[in-house]
Amino acid sequence: MSAPSTSSTSTSSTPEGPKKYNLRNPLPLSAAQESEVKQIYYKRVRALCAPEIKAFAECAVNRTVTATWVCRTQRLAMNSCMVAHAKPEEEDRAREEWFATHEERKRAKEDELAQVEKRRAVVIRMMREDEERKRKAGN
Repeated sequence: MSAPSTSSTSTSSTPEGPKKYNLRNPLPLSAAQESEVKQIYYKRVRALCAPEIKAFAECAVNRTVTATWVCRTQRLAMNSCMVAHAKPEEEDRAREEWFATHEERKRAKEDELAQVEKRRAVVIRMMREDEERKRKAGN
């Protein structure tokens, strides 16, 4: 007899209706894409804890190892804030933001590549014209 499966499927039905997808991982992302999601996640958590981070940073100025003890209350406040906000729900919000801005970033990257290609074509044309001038001057 086989053990019951513990993984949830994306098509399981609930009383409210079928699930659309697993929010945590709606699509498999590449390592680079996952890294972008993590950057958004960390940025959001740091933004939520900005006052605590700033207080610790101000206390730690011109201190090295002693900052651990001298700035203990600020460090604990900063760490508590980070732990309080570094939840899977916040990572889900970061992932949603990544998916929401994905098409915009893709278009921007395509536009940038088009600009690079245009500049490349101009440089190649200028180099060919320069070679042609040198060849004519040499004759």
